[in-house]
Amino acid sequence: MKLCNPTTWLALSLACGVLSTASEANVDNNGPLNKVAVADVHSEEETLASMPVDSFVEFHEVTVTIEEAPERPSPRHEQEKKNLLKRMSKSHGKWDTNHPRHRLLEALFGFSRYKPRQMAELDRYKGLYKHVSKAQKAVLEKTVKYSQKFETAEQLLDLNQQLCDEIVETALEFYGISHEELADHSKAKDNAGQAADRVSTSQALKHFVRDWSTAGTGERDDAFPCILDTLQTLFPDRSSRDIKILFPGAGVGRLGHEVAGLGGFEVTINEWSMFMNLAYRFLEAHPRPGTKALHPFVDSWSHHATTSDMFRGVSFPDRRVNASSVLLVEGDFTSAFKSDKGQYDVVVTHFFIDTARNIMSYLDSIHALLKPGGYWINFGPLLWGTGPFVQLSLDEIVAVSKSIGFEFVDGSEQCGGVTLQGEKVRGKEAVYGFNDKALTKNAYSAQSWVAKKAQ
Repeated sequence: MKLCNPTTWLALSLACGVLSTASEANVDNNGPLNKVAVADVHSEEETLASMPVDSFVEFHEVTVTIEEAPERPSPRHEQEKKNLLKRMSKSHGKWDTNHPRHRLLEALFGFSRYKPRQMAELDRYKGLYKHVSKAQKAVLEKTVKYSQKFETAEQLLDLNQQLCDEIVETALEFYGISHEELADHSKAKDNAGQAADRVSTSQALKHFVRDWSTAGTGERDDAFPCILDTLQTLFPDRSSRDIKILFPGAGVGRLGHEVAGLGGFEVTINEWSMFMNLAYRFLEAHPRPGTKALHPFVDSWSHHATTSDMFRGVSFPDRRVNASSVLLVEGDFTSAFKSDKGQYDVVVTHFFIDTARNIMSYLDSIHALLKPGGYWINFGPLLWGTGPFVQLSLDEIVAVSKSIGFEFVDGSEQCGGVTLQGEKVRGKEAVYGFNDKALTKNAYSAQSWVAKKAQ
């Protein structure tokens, strides 16, 4: 990472809120950074303990545009907000653990308890360190100041908790939930001995990296060009009308925003996970580039080349979030759009279909939502989750899709080589790991196809 000039550094630092004083960071055009650790340039492990916590931030050059609050919601955003709040009412539907308000409170509970849940694991590490002999500890402390890692990690967890608290406050305002209601829910969970969801909270935070930071560019570039090129090939002229496109399982929404940026698409995204939805609502409320940062890798001590890699921070978003260009509809894909049959020109399933409990319900919903002649574009793996009713191989998905009225058409070469001989299905490697500096790589042979609904 290179800082082009002091102006770039100052703008980024002010935007991220991490430049403490001029004495902590001296920058000139030719000289090195003084006392500020950026993961790309700092490799002296033994000095980590003496560095200020807020220096573990990885800065990336982004365009910072000073603008006002988020764009005014469009009429369809305003209508969906009314529909959402109606669905969130306790009196709407059956009150159980699947009720959207209950799932919302669970996510709020998770974010509000981020640090305590992470500290349980950090305390376990501290306990394990006690089993190391006194002589071995002496070597570790003299060489790498190992105990200081615990202290630094806890301080960084504090910073992440501050971000989580912001996410909670943003959500309470957006959804109209009182602090008292959340406190009552949290107390009930504590009394029942039920801990907050640590994994879902951590995964949602890491999606800021994958979707909305320059550190996630590589992973996005594995998938997005295939989908974007396919859409522009299918719809080269969008001047006469907007193409209605739906992205189920959209996470925190970057792909939808990339498509909206092409122009001529009316983009709707959908997500079941309230943890992801809270993260997305936070982005809607804080759209300016580089204004937020987190330390996403401090909760895992494996696969790091350097300790500074583990402790580094990542700023986000890397581009302005134009919330008015994309509509989020929360809820279960198979039920949230029942009134929208035959309304969409395109449904894009990106890392989604293998999340199905019942893949047949997904296929039926996709087919029902598309207009005659509409397109289903898929890109992703076939990693079936826990307890799926049906687990299909690739050739079976192709056969079943044809049987319900889909015709497979040629896809973009950006989507890789042909996977099944005689079929119009392509595959390419796609990394899914969040951490581009990790000493391990999680990648899939992601399968892509374009299927047209019969007229």
